Order: sequence, then structure tokens, then C-alpha cells
Amino acid sequence: MKVLSRLSLMLIAIVMSTSLAAQSVDLGRGELPLTVPAGYDGEIAVPLVVLLHGYTSSGASQDSYMGFSDLADRYGYIMVAPDGNREPGGNQARYWNASNACCDFFSTQVDDSTYIRSIIEEIKSNYNIDDKRVYLIGHSNGGFMSYRMAYEHSETIAAIASLAGANHIEQRDAPAMPVHILQIHGTADDTIAYGGGEIQENRYPGAIGTVSRWASYNGCQDRGYAREVRDLDASLPGHETGVMVYNNGCAAGGSAELWTITAGSHVPPLSDSFAEQVIEWLYAHPKP
Repeated sequence: MKVLSRLSLMLIAIVMSTSLAAQSVDLGRGELPLTVPAGYDGEIAVPLVVLLHGYTSSGASQDSYMGFSDLADRYGYIMVAPDGNREPGGNQARYWNASNACCDFFSTQVDDSTYIRSIIEEIKSNYNIDDKRVYLIGHSNGGFMSYRMAYEHSETIAAIASLAGANHIEQRDAPAMPVHILQIHGTADDTIAYGGGEIQENRYPGAIGTVSRWASYNGCQDRGYAREVRDLDASLPGHETGVMVYNNGCAAGGSAELWTITAGSHVPPLSDSFAEQVIEWLYAHPKP
């Protein structure tokens, strides 16, 4: 009996080590590597960070630019940076079908919302993920996609951080549950305009309109208030980013915040502390 018990323990250990060593998921679009923090043993639930790339980019390139996988050990989260589908035709740019404006330009109607949700659920089935701390970070098209995920999967997403993305523009009822929203946007962005604009005659809202809409969705008071200034752009002197917060009277689990990079571009050179600032904001905004 003792021999059988030892063999059982060995088999369990082998299964656990194999599961942890895999560190990837595949939901039909190819294998996606996971960043798993050092010391993860499955005993303690950890946050999940999903990084969504911009139009024409990839998960790996987006992470190379923003550097969130480098912080996984320090902050203790699991991270995945999936790739969108490639466009048909010669360009074959990667994209997310996030809104009418961005960026399903070939009208494929691919269901990226369900795909990303499936990635989250698959990771949850293999790792001990904290249900209250599932976070999305997106840049440009990935920012648009983060807003779609927050709206359509509000029961799952605790908070999103969007750099140079935008919400849908049409009027809709509030999502089922509140979600914390952080919009980061440069005033000199000539790709996704800070004040809003259009792509192929499909309009998208500006940064202030996006944040105000989500403040309303989350039941917050109409008027935000200014907070500290931050250093997000390495190419601009000093603390160039103003912060506007909507968190008064919000429903539990909801708030909205805008970080405006004065003279910031669409792809700003990020400060050394940019990724840390975003992760720490997300960590401060779990689901209740």
C-alpha cells in the first residue's frame, strides 16, 4: 500500500509539472505562449492580463513595445498576448473585429469577442486565476477590442486599459455589470484622434466621450475631477500627462479614468515606468 501511495503521489507530481511546463494555449488559431510568473504553484489564485495588439501588429510585437511580460514575476500575474486574424488579400495585416470603425475592413465578421473569451476560459481551466482580477490592455485596434470585451463580457472583465483606442459610438444600454475603464490618449495622435473622428466613414468617439460614456455606464457622477500628473512619454519633458477621474457615486466594480498625454502621439515612446503605472492601476481596480 505504501508503494502504491508513493506511486500515486509521483503520478500527481508528474501531471502537475507537465501542466505547468506547457505554458501555452491553442484555441484554433495557433499556439499562444503564456507568461507564467516564477514561483507559480497553483496554490494561490493570480491575476490574468490579456494584451491586445494594434492593427498590423502582433501579440509578440505589442509586448516588445510595452514590456508587460517583463513585469510578470514582480507582480505575479499570468499574461497572454494573442494574435488577431490576418486580413484576406495581399496585405494580410493582423486585426481585431472590434467596432464598426476598427478594424474589420474586409467585413469578415470574425467573432473575436468569443475567441478572446475562450482564451480566458481555457487559461482559467488550467491555471488558478483570480476571478476578480482578469484585466485587458489594448493599443489602438486592441484598445477598441478591449472596450468590446468589457461591454460584452462585463461579468468576467474587472478592468481594461486602452492606449489610443476608443469605445463604440452608437447609443447602447449599460452592460450587465460595471467595469473599471482607463483610457490613455495623446492629444497629437494623428491615427486615432484624441477628439474623435472616422475610419472609412465610420465614426468613433474621442477620449473624453469614451470615458464619459463609461462613467455613465458605471453609474458615476457626471463630472470628473483632476488628479496627479504622470510621466508616460519618454520623449516629452517632465510629467506631461494629466489625470481625470470619475469615481464618485459609481456602482461597485466600476469607475472611469482618462490619462491625457499632452502632445503625445499614436505610438508614444513609453517612459521606463509606463508598464508599472498601468499594472498598478489595474491591480487597484479588481471586481468587488
